[in-house]
Amino acid sequence: MGKFELMALPYAMEALEPVISKKTLEFHHGKHLAGYVNNLNGLLEGSSMMDLSLEQIVCQATGGVLNNAGQILNHELYFGQFCAPKPDNAPTIPLAEAIVRDFGSFEAFKEAFQKAGATLFGSGWVWLSADKEGKLVITQEANAANPVQKGLKPLLTFDVWEHAYYLDYQNRRPDHLAALWQIVDWNVIEKRYI
Repeated sequence: MGKFELMALPYAMEALEPVISKKTLEFHHGKHLAGYVNNLNGLLEGSSMMDLSLEQIVCQATGGVLNNAGQILNHELYFGQFCAPKPDNAPTIPLAEAIVRDFGSFEAFKEAFQKAGATLFGSGWVWLSADKEGKLVITQEANAANPVQKGLKPLLTFDVWEHAYYLDYQNRRPDHLAALWQIVDWNVIEKRYI
């Protein structure tokens, strides 16, 4: 035990199938994320960062503390944004209007987002974030980086580390990215945006 705890998933382990399998969630959440939580708690013990929030740690830390804190923050946002698969899943106003304003259409946004995720070299994350004026931007963040480090408000993320998809999609990262749209809980993303 320590300051940070493994988040509880807001759905059953099999709820995201067939997009993300129960087996992948068991490894990704139960092993990878749990490992980051345990590592960070060990690294923070007796540290001056013990009283900081996760976001503050991500913005101030370096090395192993940053890597583990960043992965916890990223995964909490990632796992917290999903729901059971829905056909024709799309955002509503005001986020839908902002997407059209900043990307031309929802389809153009999805294409740009998937391309950013598919072309990120190595491991990391693709993000939709809002700047201080509410303009939407897509960023690629390597390893454990998070858009908060650039002063952005993270809204939506797809994990492109292989452990997020390899059991279900092997090396077909683009197929994994294309499938994730079915399980995005746009209500969660819209609450982050407002």
